[in-house]
Amino acid sequence: MSTPTPGLRGVLSPVLTPFNADGSPSRERFVRHCRWLLAQDVGLAVFGTNSEANSLSVDEKRALLDTLLEAGLPPARMMPGTGACALPDAIAMTRHAVANGCAGVLMLPPFFYKGVSDEGLFRGFAEVIDAVDDDRLRVYLYHIPPVSQVGLGFELIERLLTRYPGVVAGIKDSGGDWQHTAALIRAFQSERFDVFAGTETTLLPTLQHGGAGCITATGNVNAAAIVQLARHWRDPDAADQQQRLNDTRAIFQRYPIIAAMKAAIAWQAGDAQWSAMRAPLVELDDAQQRELQLALTRHGFAIEDAAQLAGGVGGAASATGVAQLAEGSTA
Repeated sequence: MSTPTPGLRGVLSPVLTPFNADGSPSRERFVRHCRWLLAQDVGLAVFGTNSEANSLSVDEKRALLDTLLEAGLPPARMMPGTGACALPDAIAMTRHAVANGCAGVLMLPPFFYKGVSDEGLFRGFAEVIDAVDDDRLRVYLYHIPPVSQVGLGFELIERLLTRYPGVVAGIKDSGGDWQHTAALIRAFQSERFDVFAGTETTLLPTLQHGGAGCITATGNVNAAAIVQLARHWRDPDAADQQQRLNDTRAIFQRYPIIAAMKAAIAWQAGDAQWSAMRAPLVELDDAQQRELQLALTRHGFAIEDAAQLAGGVGGAASATGVAQLAEGSTA
């Protein structure tokens, strides 16, 4: 049975990766954002899907992780994404995370080839775990078939748990089907296998059924409200809190969500560089940015302490600008 990792329960977020004007990762903004997330009590699932992780090299990810550690951020609150199509890359990144004390790693299966067998997936995970060969390793499987097109079945999970007790510690279920998340909780809750929802839109039922919490994209921008529900999910107004989270999420999901979150930070932090994406992803266009700002303003949404996220420039959006947007101006 795995050792519980209390630092990796509740709310975590796949941390957005900010970029400089030259296209390199912005270490200063990255540290600021991670500090802000931790201050909101959101754990750091760096190098997840919404981190544009598969557009980053292993060297870039290692350097960013080292930057966080050198800045004094606690590895006990980190779950770096270490899965990769090339197993040597996954091994190198996983080994680096474990050696530096990260509480767990979030591991995609090798995902380029489709229609692969459970035997092939088992060998992929096993090769990484065996190569790292460290009692501190805690692997959280990453089930995201809408993107990877490679799902992780129950028999595969059971086989991994049997082979690697105390190492395979949980799963992030980003399959988009709450019933699947509920089935995972029912099937594996007796084995201390932590099940995280892949979105805050199912946070309440996940916690009600015994899940560990959620690892969610919009934790990057709506951290306080999501953490509030995670802490108070037994309160009488929990369903209302959940609906409010869902309504906020729906606004971001009208657009490519990574670009929308970055645009919201750029706007509210007063730091236009935050909008930058790495190809093949692109920023929201001007019209989309105006629509997003108007929708969020009408919803009464604001990123708490947004000025802290600026890369040494600017501040939060002005009260005048917010008021103009609330009145429907697109200027």
